[in-house]
Amino acid sequence: MFRKTFRLICLILIPLTFIMGCSIGGGDKQKEEKITLTLWYWNRSIDDDLLKRVEDQFPHIDLRAEKIGGDFKAKLMSAFAARSGAPDIVGLNDWVADFFPNKEQFYNLYDLGSKEIEPLYLDWKWQQGVTPDGYQIALPMDTGPTALFYREDIFREVGLPTDPAEVSSLLATWEDYIDAGIKIRDATNGEVYLVDNLKNVFTQMLGQGTRIFFNTSDEFIGDQEHVKRAWDTAAKMNEEDLSAGVDSWSTEWNGAMNNGDVATFIGAVWAKQILMDAAPNSAGQWRIAKAPGGNGNNGGSFIAIPKQSKHPEEAFEVIKWLMNPENQLNSLVTYNLFPSTPSIFDDPKMSQPEPFFGDQKTNEYFIESALNIQAAYFGPKHSIARSIFDQGIDSMDKQNASPDKAWKDALERIEKELLLY
Repeated sequence: MFRKTFRLICLILIPLTFIMGCSIGGGDKQKEEKITLTLWYWNRSIDDDLLKRVEDQFPHIDLRAEKIGGDFKAKLMSAFAARSGAPDIVGLNDWVADFFPNKEQFYNLYDLGSKEIEPLYLDWKWQQGVTPDGYQIALPMDTGPTALFYREDIFREVGLPTDPAEVSSLLATWEDYIDAGIKIRDATNGEVYLVDNLKNVFTQMLGQGTRIFFNTSDEFIGDQEHVKRAWDTAAKMNEEDLSAGVDSWSTEWNGAMNNGDVATFIGAVWAKQILMDAAPNSAGQWRIAKAPGGNGNNGGSFIAIPKQSKHPEEAFEVIKWLMNPENQLNSLVTYNLFPSTPSIFDDPKMSQPEPFFGDQKTNEYFIESALNIQAAYFGPKHSIARSIFDQGIDSMDKQNASPDKAWKDALERIEKELLLY
């Protein structure tokens, strides 16, 4: 009797134990299936509210986003050198090409299926994240199409046209722009400058072309005519005393914009938010027109997946969703991040009146610029040449250095630096 009872209990308990075991094991398996992805970004590079929605969109993913301050690029390079500590997803600024020699540190997004979504993006922007040999290290985020920012009240005061279309026509070339600056200078007894600084002029002119300092073989072409022309234009402005000589986004820049000491500057779309924060007293006075010399780009960001990630497929799904057209449109509204997805350019949200700019629909000019930009190659050595050229331009702007000597000195320094690269 005891044996029968014991056998019966075992027959009952064994299935129960098996069921409980499966239940417990299944719970552990479900818990294990939720993966953690880390993301590095900098302030205002990605909409924080959008990041909070990732787990709603992907319930199996725990996204841990960290805002990185200080030298973002150096921190990432350190993680690569240590072969540990890199995130699963990382934002890259317009220095994305600096990482081309280290492409193996990133997953090739083409291998993860990015070719399918390539048609959604501006071609020139897409190409900036692809190495010359066809390795895509990053997906486009926002862009930086440029236009002319100008003070409508100052233009009216000195007798220049104030309507954006008329200003665009009058200042179609850089030579036209300098002529207008001389008129502003003379009419205000030299109290109002045409531009904020000469580095900005040099940068924006180069941003309008298809060549900058290096070709796709990473050979230096910064001594050629297209760079010399930008240099000479900056020198001409210095000769005519048209530059205020204030560094962009500095305290002095803020004051000059707020007080009406500068009549214009050529800037990227993201400069709108900076201007609004820096010069609240000038609200309603600024307008946007086409930039002299044509369309251009300055800045804009990218997003990539470091090879240290153990979950590249899931990370790709996240970045693909973050940067889809709908989310880029919402990021324009919330953070003034200009989209890289042209399918939404005709959405009414892209063309809302902006009180700071006299209710002008300024994005119409930035859209036109973005649609007509051609791809320009930067390359991993771009920052070397850029830094030295900027120092030379600065020496003209702030110390009235000889343009010819500063040009020669810059080329010699660049040649020496490139030998050490």
